[in-house]
Amino acid sequence: MMAAPWLEVLDDAVRACATQGRPDLVRRLRDRRSRLLERQLRVVVIGESGQGKSQLINALLNAPVCAVGDDRTTVVPTVVRHAESPTATVVTGGRRAIEGPGHKPVAVESVSAEANREATSGAPVVRAEIGLPRALLAGGLALVDTPAPATVETVDSMSADAVLMATDATSDLTAAELRLLAQVARLCPTIIVVLTKIDLVPGWRVVAERVRTALRQHGLLASVLPVSATLRLAAARTGDKALNEESGFVELIRCLHNDLLGQADLLARRSVAALTALTVEALLEPLREEFNATQQPSNGEAMSRWQAEGRRLERLQRDAGRWQTLLSDEVSDLLSDVEFDLRDRTRRILVEVDEYFDAADPARTWEEFEEWLRQNLTTVAETNSEWLLDRFEWVARKIGRQVAPHRPDALPDSLPRDVPADAVGDLRMPRVERFGVGQKLFVGMRGSYSGLLMFGLATTIAGLPLINPISLGAGAAFGAKSVFEERGNRLKRRQAAAKTAAHRYVDDFFLTYGKHSKDTARQIHRALRDRLSSVADELRAEITEAAKTIKQGIDTDAAEKTARAHEIRRGLEELTLLRQRASALSPRQQPVPRGLTA
Repeated sequence: MMAAPWLEVLDDAVRACATQGRPDLVRRLRDRRSRLLERQLRVVVIGESGQGKSQLINALLNAPVCAVGDDRTTVVPTVVRHAESPTATVVTGGRRAIEGPGHKPVAVESVSAEANREATSGAPVVRAEIGLPRALLAGGLALVDTPAPATVETVDSMSADAVLMATDATSDLTAAELRLLAQVARLCPTIIVVLTKIDLVPGWRVVAERVRTALRQHGLLASVLPVSATLRLAAARTGDKALNEESGFVELIRCLHNDLLGQADLLARRSVAALTALTVEALLEPLREEFNATQQPSNGEAMSRWQAEGRRLERLQRDAGRWQTLLSDEVSDLLSDVEFDLRDRTRRILVEVDEYFDAADPARTWEEFEEWLRQNLTTVAETNSEWLLDRFEWVARKIGRQVAPHRPDALPDSLPRDVPADAVGDLRMPRVERFGVGQKLFVGMRGSYSGLLMFGLATTIAGLPLINPISLGAGAAFGAKSVFEERGNRLKRRQAAAKTAAHRYVDDFFLTYGKHSKDTARQIHRALRDRLSSVADELRAEITEAAKTIKQGIDTDAAEKTARAHEIRRGLEELTLLRQRASALSPRQQPVPRGLTA
């Protein structure tokens, strides 16, 4: 047997809710589906307190099943359906079994009072259920009395197929009642406004017309049926048919029996259309928001990081040549400063050497001088080397902060700090001419001969012989003078030779150590350049890889968004089609008593 069109639409709505991950809507629709398949028509009666809602049900059934009065009101929903004999139970805890835990049988005339008492005491009362042998209910009609104030949630929870709203004829519809009707119409489009207590208002027809006008102005397609429960109950007691006709209940019962029960399939279609439309709206809104999110640009933070990595790479490329030039300039300045420092220190040593040998005799102090000179030159070499390496470390840190400020491993672990062993070589003592006794005697005789001859010839004028005491004394004096002068000359020559040897030695040291210093500087320069170039290459590779990873993430996110957008678009199209199918179930919503035609 082919399923009804509304059942297919409802099943498709259930599947759509399951697809969109809405188990709450799935449960709601499945409960509604079960209710509709029961073929029981639920008419939910709503209204504000004091509008005659409960008395309306009592008058319809001609039985005091609902509590009425100024101090008595409905606290929990009361469901009245057909039964072969009068029965009544108070349902607690949401269980639906006829007997057993959760159902408490009570007398029909006191079920409302008992349900209200237990609910007021804090018991988990769900509803009161009443069974009556009434012809009005025999066709599957169930009337539901609801507590005040009326809410759309109550209508939804009771799975209403149609709604009767009770409002008395003493006043027009209030703004709250109009808002409630608008909300209820979205959930249950079959609505009848019952204008109660017309027996108290002589001009009730004018009020009824104003109510119809207000409904039309607010776009609400609901019928208005004026009734009087007081007249209905009086007619039932006296059997007065004319009074019963005057009460308006004949038209209301005809509407319930013929227009509602007689067209249950149309009501089901309307209910399914309304419920499906609400469900589709609930599903469409988050889907539209998600679809709009997929149309936004890719992750802004990821895009900013990708752009930042690109700027870092450009900056690294731009700075690569600059720090190479800076390193070369710093090394050139360093070599110039180191050479000047070495020259300055060695010149100060030479000045001290000259001053020392102006007074000292190399023949006697050479060993002491040689030790002093070697120590001083070694100190010069060590100091100059330390300064060179310290300056190189400063240059390396300066360049390293520019190339890789966050890479402590950008610099070499250590720099060579050894002084070459041949930087301070052996100092040979210059050849020293010895001034022995024979040389002294020869120099003295040569000098004394000149004095003896000069003074001997001078004394011959005085008649003295060539060799006389005066000439002998002069010869001795001249000989001694010649020895002293020769000894002083020989000392000066030794000092000059020592100075020359020391100067040559210091020059050799300057050349040897100077070359070592320059070679060391070039080696360190190359090591720093290679190391910094390697770090720059590593940074370039890291930045490129990071940018590539971020870009892949952005592309993946964009691809996922595109795929999700297509999926959402298909979902939107399916939901839109489902809404159109639901609308086709009930293309026109007409007032119920004037004919329920599709």
